[in-house]
Amino acid sequence: MSVLVIGSGGREHAICMALSKSPKVDKIYCLPGNAGIAEIAECHNIGVMDFDNIIKFVKEHKDIDLTVVAPDDPLAGGLVDLLESNGMRAFGPKKNAAIIEASKAFSKNLMKKYGIPTADYVEFDDCDSAIEYVSNAKYPLVVKADGLALGKGVIICNDRQEGVDAVKEMMIDGKFKDAGKKVVIEEFMVGKEVSVLCFCDGKTVVPMVSSQDHKRAHDNDEGLNTGGMGTFAPSKIYTPAMAQEVYDTIIVPTVKAMSAEGRTFKGVLYCGLMLTSDGVKVLEYNARFGDPETQVVLPKLESDIYDIFNACIDGTLDKVDIKWNDKTAVCVIVASGGYPEAYAKGLPITIDKLDDGVILYHAGTAKKDGVLVTNGGRVLGVTALADDMDKAREIAYANVKKVHFDKMFYRTDIGIKK
Repeated sequence: MSVLVIGSGGREHAICMALSKSPKVDKIYCLPGNAGIAEIAECHNIGVMDFDNIIKFVKEHKDIDLTVVAPDDPLAGGLVDLLESNGMRAFGPKKNAAIIEASKAFSKNLMKKYGIPTADYVEFDDCDSAIEYVSNAKYPLVVKADGLALGKGVIICNDRQEGVDAVKEMMIDGKFKDAGKKVVIEEFMVGKEVSVLCFCDGKTVVPMVSSQDHKRAHDNDEGLNTGGMGTFAPSKIYTPAMAQEVYDTIIVPTVKAMSAEGRTFKGVLYCGLMLTSDGVKVLEYNARFGDPETQVVLPKLESDIYDIFNACIDGTLDKVDIKWNDKTAVCVIVASGGYPEAYAKGLPITIDKLDDGVILYHAGTAKKDGVLVTNGGRVLGVTALADDMDKAREIAYANVKKVHFDKMFYRTDIGIKK
């Protein structure tokens, strides 16, 4: 069997690596892929939103029996629907289910309707009304772009001026393009963040190992929000009792709510959680594997991911025994200087020999005249597994120092926070 993976980042590299371990997968294709993915998959330069050429590619490659749609944009755009309408098997939620990530207003309204715990909020599609609201609101508060913004469409505001500026940036200046035409303004929740990804087949939902992401660009959670500068799994603070509470009050009710709305969810449901003094609440949903959470969760997976993907499609997830190893995983992201704002591309990368067992995930890389070069803000992810957090951190950071390119930077505190 051959599998096609849609995407080009570290998440997709992790998915391709997991698929490569399956004895049932003979070949992997990736559109468009990156320099690291090209070492284990056949990559073709077709963009994730080039639906016509994606369909044409699958039709021409008759050995492909499964397409994994990994990024948010093609899921929100309906690529899974299009593949299925052409008689092709696809892993990922359909467009009407992917809206749980594509519209924050939809997800907040869903949670309110079905009693799923989350922060209080208001939504606005009129800028003047939004400015009037933030001018008289209690601070801190959070202004979110309604649509997809590469994980960056969230601004925490500490006073009236910051609130007004955030609204103007989104609704007038178009900082996040169409994603910011509508905004959701939330109460600021205090607590620790945990990510829980779940496999879903529309009825059965199986949580994966918990993880904790580090969104801010610099140490001590300082700097701008990014797509994620590093992560570790499992979470240090997510207890079995919390996991059961979340399963009963958030995960199962969310999947049931989507079905009740005629939006059956199949694929990966990502629950971004806030552990508050009032219990666990939903910070956000994603409709796919997180990045860089996938880079620590999938290395802990012992079961065949190809079987899991097919079970999610076929509604037979309850028949699959999903097992995880007991290691601690730490992933440190190596980024381009200037990220998440302006940064250079095309800088040569050199990598010394890594220690055995260390996984190097490519995110923003390419080959130029046979030379490995930077091609994105988040360039590489170095993942180490060990028996405990201290050892995993030690191994990860020792190997981060084996990566070299001009103006590279990384956080030095991944895995320290509790």
